[in-house]
Amino acid sequence: LRRCTPRTRHSVGLAVLGQLAQRLGVADGWARDRHCAADLALASLGDAQLVLLRPRRLMNLNGRSVARAAELFGLTAEEVYLVHDELDKPLGKLALKLGGSSRGHNGVRSCIACLNSSAMPRLRVGIGRPSHPDMVQAHVLGCFSAAEQELLPPLLERAADLLLDHIRERSQG
Repeated sequence: LRRCTPRTRHSVGLAVLGQLAQRLGVADGWARDRHCAADLALASLGDAQLVLLRPRRLMNLNGRSVARAAELFGLTAEEVYLVHDELDKPLGKLALKLGGSSRGHNGVRSCIACLNSSAMPRLRVGIGRPSHPDMVQAHVLGCFSAAEQELLPPLLERAADLLLDHIRERSQG
């Protein structure tokens, strides 16, 4: 799991994606795609074909990569899952949200704008909110403490389970 450990709270979504790639057996299958400005890994889950995407753009511009990949692979906004950090949930809490607003997350806002839709399912991974509003940026961009890092492996496992279960249910339905 060492490879999946996020460097900062803001990159916890990428860590979940890394865990997902490991579970799907494609952790060594990432390839750089210049059209999407991202790394892609293709995987199968039953009858479903999955495209895992790690944008190489700044968080605030990652919607361009997501929208380009959706266009290339013929995906609708409803078929695009976003995985991101969530200030309003404590560390260790997960929530799958089906569509809606960005709730102030700039990466989600970029995806909504570039896909021209807010219908994407989102896995929100709690990172907790600091007690003082002036500390939000430092908190989000900061590294997890040693105590927090101990919570990450089971959190990443649960996040991958939640995503895979939801994708399986949708592909069967």
